[in-house]
Amino acid sequence: AVHSRQLTVQMMQNPQILAALQERLDGLNGSPSGYIESLPKVVKRRVNALKNLQVKCAHIEAKFYEEVHELERKYAALYQPLFDKRSDIVKAAYEPTDEECEWKADEEEELTEMKEKAKLEEEKKDEEKEDPKGIPEFWLTVFKNVDLLSDMLQEHDEPILKHLQDIKVKFSDPGQPMSFTLEFHFEPNEFFTNAMLTKTYKMRSEPDENDPFSFDGPEIMCCTGCTIDWTKGKNVTLKTIKKKQKHKGRGTVRTVTKTVPNDSFFNFFTPPEVPENGELDEDSEAVLAADFEIGHFIRERIVPRAVLYFTGEAIEDDDDDTEVTVYCVQEGEEEADEENDPDYDPKVRPSLTTHIHTL
Repeated sequence: AVHSRQLTVQMMQNPQILAALQERLDGLNGSPSGYIESLPKVVKRRVNALKNLQVKCAHIEAKFYEEVHELERKYAALYQPLFDKRSDIVKAAYEPTDEECEWKADEEEELTEMKEKAKLEEEKKDEEKEDPKGIPEFWLTVFKNVDLLSDMLQEHDEPILKHLQDIKVKFSDPGQPMSFTLEFHFEPNEFFTNAMLTKTYKMRSEPDENDPFSFDGPEIMCCTGCTIDWTKGKNVTLKTIKKKQKHKGRGTVRTVTKTVPNDSFFNFFTPPEVPENGELDEDSEAVLAADFEIGHFIRERIVPRAVLYFTGEAIEDDDDDTEVTVYCVQEGEEEADEENDPDYDPKVRPSLTTHIHTL
């Protein structure tokens, strides 16, 4: 029973499960009974008064989430020294003491013999080769262990991400519009000159005047990346292809080279821009919906629990999470036959805004 309660609490803290549950509940709500239409005018007036009270509730709720954001900022400052020490260990700026490296196992007595054997083997290996510095490929391993992130990774991205030393979350200053920035810190490398790449997510934390009852906490509205100063010939977000062109008049054929976009994790730093009118084509909307999900996941899960994703211990916790799969039709591919696809549902589209459930 205790295990079940703990499992329920963990599930209710998962924003993706909450969203899926809300969708299921929305589907159970049914349709209006028609009772409201049958009410006398004098009663309908009072219902309008209740709706006005509900709008005021939404504005109070917005203030609540603003205070939650302030609380997050306060605790982020308390976490940061620990995250800084984690970074120092990863990049070999600090060597932890024997006491700091001691990890108590539940079955310590049974494991003692295995530990001693493993220790002897490690010492033998250490004698044969030089000690590596810090924790090599820490963040690359985290990315490869998480499906949501590994799906973005290409083989040509991996040598670059070996130089990633830390990811930090920075919240907007008090009094400023609500946002958070992901900072990716890199050691000097041959690929680009930036010491840090950033991605900022802006959020809306007040009810929409045109639809105040839809307010359900802060939601990501847009994001901005940064310019990557690539070393010549090292830009993995572009590739050169050769195409044959036939001259219309002479009939001669020549080969031309053309630079085109290339799949890469580093496209994460150049997201589609949201026009002022907020209208996007379906492809851009799908890319942004996935982007918002990834940004939120890095902030909420990856940065706070990086070592558990490195070791794989956090992977099992996420196995049952509800996943959003975004399908993009690549150039040259045929679109799916919507009429003959039994699973096709025209109503299912990724939302442009991703709700951030912090409680």
